[in-house]
Amino acid sequence: MSLLAPLRELDATQRHTVLASFLGWTLDAFDYFLLTFVIVAVSKEFGADKADVIYGLFLTLAARPLGALLFGRLADRYGRRPILMLDVILFSVFELATAFAPSLSVFLVLRFLFGVAMGGEWGLGASLAMESIPPKARGLVSGLLQSGYPCGFFLGALVNWLLVDHIGWRGLFIVGAAPALLVLYIRRSVPESPVWQAGKEERKKRGLFEEMRGHWKLAFYLTLLMAAFNMFSHGSQDLYHTFEEVNLHLPSGSGAAFLLVAMLNLGAMVGGLFFGALSERIGRRRAMITAALLAIPVIPLWMYGGSMLWLAVGAFLIQVMVQGAWGVVPTHLNELSPDAVRGTLPGVAYQLGNLLAAYTANAQNQIASWHGGDLAFAMSTWIAGIALVLALLVWLGPEARGVGFGGKRAG
Repeated sequence: MSLLAPLRELDATQRHTVLASFLGWTLDAFDYFLLTFVIVAVSKEFGADKADVIYGLFLTLAARPLGALLFGRLADRYGRRPILMLDVILFSVFELATAFAPSLSVFLVLRFLFGVAMGGEWGLGASLAMESIPPKARGLVSGLLQSGYPCGFFLGALVNWLLVDHIGWRGLFIVGAAPALLVLYIRRSVPESPVWQAGKEERKKRGLFEEMRGHWKLAFYLTLLMAAFNMFSHGSQDLYHTFEEVNLHLPSGSGAAFLLVAMLNLGAMVGGLFFGALSERIGRRRAMITAALLAIPVIPLWMYGGSMLWLAVGAFLIQVMVQGAWGVVPTHLNELSPDAVRGTLPGVAYQLGNLLAAYTANAQNQIASWHGGDLAFAMSTWIAGIALVLALLVWLGPEARGVGFGGKRAG
């Protein structure tokens, strides 16, 4: 049986829902990663240190738990679909406003507000998709949804390569307002989650603390797990383009720099789909642990390949493993979450984990400064250590593969 077979069994409505959720995360990531490509340019325009601009990445990540809680609670109360549309509009508006920031201070405030809006998207899209498809399709769809993140990274790299020399960094953020158009597609083609519809009246009678009774230990564990996951992914991605400029001496808009980022994201898409689908066969935890540990032997090629060919191979393989582990996350978190808080808990755990991991880029930059500015050393040691921590946390945790949603048994 093909790993892709579950996708063929989805009906037209389910496919629209999955596509909208995938595009939401893709375009959200696209908007986030635009900043990672223009750190040097922004620092020059505002006459600031590069570390001050990198702080914008920290603020975005730190703001995401607020958005996850705010939009998640709204989605549990008023529905996944309308709140997802509101969220997409808001993160597009804040991205556009960034293009007109008159100072670094305003720029950083706008990145914080963008982070609030960005924080809501993942949880809303994942819960809407997972509650709308058959249980046996969750693993593959989970990998597909999470592949939206590297797709967004790739789109950011492509737009930067094609346009930055013509429209500058401000022009890139204007282009970043385009995701608002996704709302038209959601409004026309995506229905509300059937699981939310079935339980909406009962859910309106209870508050968050009542709904979370007996689940706080799970929430704490998921937050720690997602902190490790975010340190893993952001540690391999956020400063990669800066590594290209500083260590490899590749100009920001060069074809070579774009090629390496393209290979990075191609590997991420392949890994997310493969390990997400594989998790249906070998289990969620086993798939995540396997991917995390296989990242370690790939590190030398990724950072020290020595030639464009081997650096490209390393970029591809490291993200097969990093995003391979991540590909299981949407279904794993949604299966572990109670129906009443599925719009809130996965997103809040994810984004609180992001908050704990928000200093990743700054920490790597600091480690590099202690070693003569060597980002390769900083990124290599970081990923090796986090891969081991992540594998241990996954091994210690629970699994609920195929659990029924909405009080139904998995079929």
